[in-house]
Amino acid sequence: MLNILIIGNGQCGNRILDAINRRALGGGKNCSRLARFYSRQKFKSHVETLALNTAINDLKEMKFTKAKDRIHIEHLHGVGANRNIGKQVFGEKKERIMRQIEERGNFDIAFVITSASGGTGSSFTPLLVKEMKNRYNYPVYCLVVLPFREEGTLYLQNTAFSIREIRQSGTDGIILADNQYLKNIGGSIQEAYNGINDMIAERILFLLDALDSEMMMVTDLGDFKSVMSGGAGLATMGFFKSDKETSIKTAIQSTLSPAGLLFSTDVYKEASRAMIIIKGDRKYLNVDDISDEIEKLSRAIGHVFKGIIVRSGEYPQVLSVLTLESAHEMEKLYNIAIQAIQQEKEKKQRVEKESELDKTFSMIEGLEPEY
Repeated sequence: MLNILIIGNGQCGNRILDAINRRALGGGKNCSRLARFYSRQKFKSHVETLALNTAINDLKEMKFTKAKDRIHIEHLHGVGANRNIGKQVFGEKKERIMRQIEERGNFDIAFVITSASGGTGSSFTPLLVKEMKNRYNYPVYCLVVLPFREEGTLYLQNTAFSIREIRQSGTDGIILADNQYLKNIGGSIQEAYNGINDMIAERILFLLDALDSEMMMVTDLGDFKSVMSGGAGLATMGFFKSDKETSIKTAIQSTLSPAGLLFSTDVYKEASRAMIIIKGDRKYLNVDDISDEIEKLSRAIGHVFKGIIVRSGEYPQVLSVLTLESAHEMEKLYNIAIQAIQQEKEKKQRVEKESELDKTFSMIEGLEPEY
C-alpha cells in the first residue's frame, strides 16, 4: 500500500482537494457535506490530505475536507494576489507549515495542487516544494491550474513567474490543467468551476487507484516516475469514460484528443513519454486493439507504459499521463503574460508622474476651509 500526501494550496487548490475528498467519500455531486463525519474515504492507498490558505473564508467553504486538515496560515484575509506578500508570509510561517506535513508521517509520493495565477497558492508552492525536496526523500509533483487568458494582468503575470519558479523549485514534474477548458463545460460560472475541479479530481483518483492496483499489464509508481522525468518538466493528463457502444480503440484515441486533455497539446507532436492505463471488464478489452494504439503513440513519441486493470462489469475507462518536450500553448500564454507585465509597468510609471488629478488637488494649496 502506497502512502500518499495531497496538498491543496490556495483557493483553487482547496476546491480541487475538496472535490477529491467528496469523490473519495463515495459521493457524487449531491454527496452530503455530513459524509465526512459518518463515511470513510475510499482510497485504495493510505492518503493524507492537507489544505493550506491565508484566507480563512476559503477554508470555511470546504465541505468534505476534515477540519483538522484545513490549515489557516494567518495573514488578514489572504494576500490579495500579491506574490511578494505571499512569499513573505510563507517565510514567516514556514516551520508551522512543515510541521503540519511532518505530523502526517512519511510518504512514497506527494502532490501539491494549486493555481498559478492567484496569491497564496502561486507564491507558496515554489517555496513549499523547495522545502519538501530539501527535507524529504519522496518525489513531489505539482498539479498547476492556468487562468483564463482574459482574467486580468495581475493573474497573467503571476502565472508566468509562478510556473518558472515551480520548475526551479526542484519539483519532480508539473502536471498542467487549463481553465480555458471551462468555456467548453457550459452552465453558470460556479458550475464551470465545479466542472474543472471534478475533471481534475476524477483523473487524480484514477491515477492513485491505478498505482496501487494489481494489473493484467502492469504500470506502477516507478513507471510513473520514469514518465514524469521525461520531457521539459511539464505534463498533462487525459481521460475518457466509455460505454458499451464505444470501442477500446476509440476510447484510447479520445483520451489523447484535445477534448480529453486538461491542457491543449498535440500529443503526437509535443509529448515525450506517456503512460496509458485502461480499466474495465475483460470482454471490452481487445488486447490487439490496445496494442495497435499504444504502438501508434510509441512510434510518434518514444516510450509508452501501459497498464490494464480488469474490473468485472465496468465499461472501459482510460487515463493518459503525458510529459511534454514542447508546449506551444505555454509559449502563447507567456507572450500574453509579457504584454500584461508591460501594461502594469506602464500604468505604474504614469501614476508616478504628476497627473492631471494631482494638478487639480494642488489648486487648493495654501487654502483652509471656511465654516
